[in-house]
Amino acid sequence: MKKITNILLSLACVLMFASCEGFLDMAPTNQADSSTCLTSEHDAQVMLNGLIYKMGSSSYYGRNFMLYGDAKGGDITIYTGGNPGDALYYFNHSASSGSYSGFWSTGYNCLLQANNIINNIKALQEEGTDEDFDEILGQALTIRALIHFDLVRLYGKPYNMDKGSDGIAVVTSQVAASAKLLRDPVEKAYTQIVTDLIEAAPMLSKKVNRGYFNYYANQMLLGKVYQYMDNQSSALTCFENVINSGKYALYTPDNWVDSWSHEFGSESILEIAIYPSEGDLGTGSLGCYYMRKGHINAANGNFNASKYWMDIMGANDVRWGIMDYGHYYGDTSQDQRIQDRAAYGKDWCYKYSGSTKLAGDKGSSNYTAVNIKVYRLSEAYLLAAEASLSTGDRAKAAEYLNAIARRDRDYTPWTSGTVTADAIYNEYRREFLCEGKLFFEACRLNKTITFEDNAYYGSTVSTRRGTTIDRNNNLCRLPISIDEIHTNPEIQQNPGYSGTE
Repeated sequence: MKKITNILLSLACVLMFASCEGFLDMAPTNQADSSTCLTSEHDAQVMLNGLIYKMGSSSYYGRNFMLYGDAKGGDITIYTGGNPGDALYYFNHSASSGSYSGFWSTGYNCLLQANNIINNIKALQEEGTDEDFDEILGQALTIRALIHFDLVRLYGKPYNMDKGSDGIAVVTSQVAASAKLLRDPVEKAYTQIVTDLIEAAPMLSKKVNRGYFNYYANQMLLGKVYQYMDNQSSALTCFENVINSGKYALYTPDNWVDSWSHEFGSESILEIAIYPSEGDLGTGSLGCYYMRKGHINAANGNFNASKYWMDIMGANDVRWGIMDYGHYYGDTSQDQRIQDRAAYGKDWCYKYSGSTKLAGDKGSSNYTAVNIKVYRLSEAYLLAAEASLSTGDRAKAAEYLNAIARRDRDYTPWTSGTVTADAIYNEYRREFLCEGKLFFEACRLNKTITFEDNAYYGSTVSTRRGTTIDRNNNLCRLPISIDEIHTNPEIQQNPGYSGTE
């Protein structure tokens, strides 16, 4: 999905509405009508391209949102403190330091852009336009739902924990710069998310749509939202819409590793495209954060797999093929610890470098401009297994689980008599290491997360206060940043954080 020209046009258009990224400090957007920017399907497509491009930035899917889901999930650890992103692992957050306010500002900036598309298209439709905007409108509604879903998981308690607690400000219209919006309950956010997804579904193409949101991306998101709401039967319907479509195919054990060196593989339901001249973060990319330190000069080596993850992996699991041994160059003081680690297994993940040979995913030597895989068919199978088990169909649960578990060549097939929720969860852990998902799933399922703080140098984690955490800990929600509080003093701060610290 090469879109450089369209992005430049889109940014020029979008800047008419948003002069900065701050949610409550933005240029007025209630002074434009449909004729000022979006007048045709082409204009709408340009704006959609710019929105998806923005979602691939470092403060969202391009890096930090993915790191958030991994660093807090217990299946990765850190070599030592003091590196970018370690505040996520340590849960070292306050309103004034480590707030990761970029999630808030980027999320609401993207919501602004999505609302501009949605509301301008609807205005044109009310005026009787002859152009067909349905596909783009469906994508924008799905994106708006996804952004609300991501934000409410970052700042609000899980729906099945306390749906009446403070979530986020639900924004579906153009907001004036002077607006002082307060946070709505978690339940209101989920209600809006479901409403948007249901409205969008019939508008969306059922064709494979590389780099864009189609009907099946919509169904993946809706299924996940239903699971967060403990509506497993509706979730199963959504996941089976994807599985039974025939549009996507699971990677075989023989081609699973190689799949990472290609963009838009047979499992990819939704990828956000990253190209060398479009969103490439270079040494600040996900690949360089996860790459073995010392592999090349650009390798940050900030995060690597924990022993807890390696302990659930079978010796002949094909997924070891995307991992590299934990040798650290240039640190002779740690030789024995490193030798022990290397003897145990591979702990550096190369999914976002394309392969351990830094192949990238576009047939070139560029190993940092690698697409972000948001939804893969494997996830539909594993979440469908969970939903099937929850609704009493143990045979179907085992069938869906076995489809993924066979990536361990020594696995014993699960049956209706042996399949368990823990088996499905552990398979999810094996499959989705470093794909930005585990912490969110652990909170949904009310899991206790254990961290391997003594993997290398050892860590004293005063902020997390121990090697375990669960969703009852206030640190599992990000604080509202001090900048946002200064702009809007009445906005509700999350429990456990003072307004000015």
